[in-house]
Amino acid sequence: MSAYAALSQAGYRAYVRDKATLFFTFAFPLLFLVVFGLIFHGKNVEQSGQPYINYIAPGVLAWGIANAAVFGIGFVLMQWRRDDLLRLIRMTPVRLPAVLASRYVLALGIGLVQAVLFVGVALLPWFGLRLASGWPLALPVLFLGITAFLAIGVIVGTYAQTPEAVAAIANCLMIPMAFLSGSFFPLDAMPDWMQTLARALPLYYLVDGTSAALTGSDGVSADVAVACGVLAGCAVVFGAIALRTFRWSDQS
Repeated sequence: MSAYAALSQAGYRAYVRDKATLFFTFAFPLLFLVVFGLIFHGKNVEQSGQPYINYIAPGVLAWGIANAAVFGIGFVLMQWRRDDLLRLIRMTPVRLPAVLASRYVLALGIGLVQAVLFVGVALLPWFGLRLASGWPLALPVLFLGITAFLAIGVIVGTYAQTPEAVAAIANCLMIPMAFLSGSFFPLDAMPDWMQTLARALPLYYLVDGTSAALTGSDGVSADVAVACGVLAGCAVVFGAIALRTFRWSDQS
């Protein structure tokens, strides 16, 4: 526990001191919200008749949180391994679960702040997001989503050996997934085969569960339950792969 507390405190201090990363982690999703808000202000989705903000806000929020989880842990593990920090940590009584748990708690805190800030902005009259009564159900969805995508980030950070490699691998995963999972526009407007493909992606369930909780009306509990179940399964599978493939150095 002392090792976990020390790593958590060190991770937090390093994060808040990196002003550029701190700023863009929270500003990047808001930038997409502003851009899409300006483009689709006052417009409704033809297929459902609902305001476009009801689709775009939960989708961008889910993508932003997943993106931060993957990139955050991916870059840190790559840098620690490249600088031999992981090898030095391994020589102490600290075990791998303490290392990953310290990053996990930090990711959860970042995700929570992201969600509060993003929803607060989306609720402004210009954007006009209206929360459904079941909005607290978004919390377990986001919690499990961060868990699943953090595990993906561990895998990325394990195999990537340079910052450029982390960015390339993570972007190749997250950008196509964002468009295919309905983060930026409704899946109803996509061809049937793309809608089927979307259901094989973990981000789809993070977006769907978040959207159902924040703006849904009918069948919210069922949609959230499905999203939580799939994300929990993804977290277990990707977590097992991450633990199995984790490397303390580039030589081991």
